[in-house]
Amino acid sequence: MRKFSWETKLALVLVAISLCIYAGKFLFLKNPGDTANYIFNALGFLPINVLLVTIVLNKLLVMRAKSERMQKINMVIGTFFAEVGNDLIKIIVPGNPAISRLNTATPAGGKWDTHEFAELRRELAANPGTVDIAKIDMDALYAFLCSRRDFLLRLLENPVLLEHESFTDLLRAVFHLTEELRHRCGISDLPDSDYTHLKGDIGRVNERLVLQWLDYMEYLDTNYPYLYSLEMRTNPFDAHASPVVR
Repeated sequence: MRKFSWETKLALVLVAISLCIYAGKFLFLKNPGDTANYIFNALGFLPINVLLVTIVLNKLLVMRAKSERMQKINMVIGTFFAEVGNDLIKIIVPGNPAISRLNTATPAGGKWDTHEFAELRRELAANPGTVDIAKIDMDALYAFLCSRRDFLLRLLENPVLLEHESFTDLLRAVFHLTEELRHRCGISDLPDSDYTHLKGDIGRVNERLVLQWLDYMEYLDTNYPYLYSLEMRTNPFDAHASPVVR
């Protein structure tokens, strides 16, 4: 015996109800002309009704669903910076003088406006700077990333992040650097060619990390000012930052 889907059953029920209503109108009001006229008027409006429901309403639902997904993604991004990103910035920032502007651009508890965010993003994207690996504590970097490897793996397994291309690229770059360091027995006494290779990996992480941090700060500034306030007071680019409100 063939089983109908719930959509088919619902359609049959709705059509049956409509037929019953029109039949009742015809039987009790005895006005087939008006009934036929009403049916054709309803059919004439049907394409517009379909347009409103399938395009406009559907688009609104898609926008709402996307907004909810982005909320979840930004929660994950916030967790990343709390567990990995901010400390990673503190380790890498001494080796890149090009991002020194972020050290003092915002006083503790200060605020950037939309124009300043856009200007900083353009400036850093155009000139991310060259990482000086000699000024980076490579032992600290090695120990830190290896200690966060499991956390990075769990983030990479999160299917929600596939919709956020820039953050996924950042995670991939950080995890690659982690693997590069982990597969070495140590990072002392490496040849210059290997340091040059690691310099490229660190530079890739540095560029993506700084831009993602700016994006996340702008998101917090717009949506969660109280979280933004704490992030600015603990600015990882500022060696003298303090969470204490002064």
